Amino acid sequence: MRERDSFVPMKSRGRKSEADDFYYAEAERFNDEFEGEFVEIDPEAPPFGDRWTTWDQSEPLQRAPQPWPDWLITDLGAVDVEHGILKTGKEADVFLIERVVPDTDRSVLLAAKRYRDADHRMFSRSSEYTEGRTVRKSRDQRAMEKGTKVGQEMLAGQWAATEWNALVRMHKAGATVPYPVQIVGTEVIMEFIGTDREAAPRLEILRPTPAELADLWDQLVFNMTIMARDGFAHGDLSAYNIIVDKGRLVIIDMPQIIDVVANPRGRFFLERDVRNVGAWFTSRGMDPKYVDTLVTDQFADARLN
Repeated sequence: MRERDSFVPMKSRGRKSEADDFYYAEAERFNDEFEGEFVEIDPEAPPFGDRWTTWDQSEPLQRAPQPWPDWLITDLGAVDVEHGILKTGKEADVFLIERVVPDTDRSVLLAAKRYRDADHRMFSRSSEYTEGRTVRKSRDQRAMEKGTKVGQEMLAGQWAATEWNALVRMHKAGATVPYPVQIVGTEVIMEFIGTDREAAPRLEILRPTPAELADLWDQLVFNMTIMARDGFAHGDLSAYNIIVDKGRLVIIDMPQIIDVVANPRGRFFLERDVRNVGAWFTSRGMDPKYVDTLVTDQFADARLN
């Protein structure tokens, strides 16, 4: 912190002129206007943007699974520039950030999902999804179950960690999800799905042709089969948390992912996912029998028969 320097004009040589009167008047106005102001100087701030890259703040297991794609920027001299909010949700907001390497033409757009603290979250049915999950310390588990202030903060971190682990696991299994880049505290950074700075549209708003509808259904079945065979259900799947990027179906929003064996309501969530998203397909003309078939197949794939 240092006080703003005072403005002092150069004195003209010889007799005082009208120009001198003007400059001194301006100097007095400038000093009066900014008197008492301080300018905060942060020597560690990046040359532009909002922050230095957070890549080095994540432990190895909190970073992108290898092999890393060519577009991933891991340079510690990179800068993160925020470009606004992509999506608001009950428990988190998703921001568009650009990770830039200064003095180069290298940059990448990313989606940063930031979970809210206990005072600003609107999600009230979390216990339905966390049933069957455990944490290492029993006292932490009790705090979350009782809904104490500390427990709510822990729960926010657990939501972020759960989504991160789900993205990594589903990516490795071959499901079409955003590529997980890193997690730092309650912020999950992932691949941005879209063109330029415009996010890909949600399935809900699309009006596909019969051929496109059949292709999207096949992609959905492929992804849900991978999840079920791995023992999981999305937990809140619908046409609102599926996006389509140039014909490619991508499943998003996975903090409530369900272990269908550990959660006593696993079978319920598995079927609900199918029927919720299936309702969108049948409303676009698909035969409802495909939904019934997928429910049966999901139970078999998850070994719940």
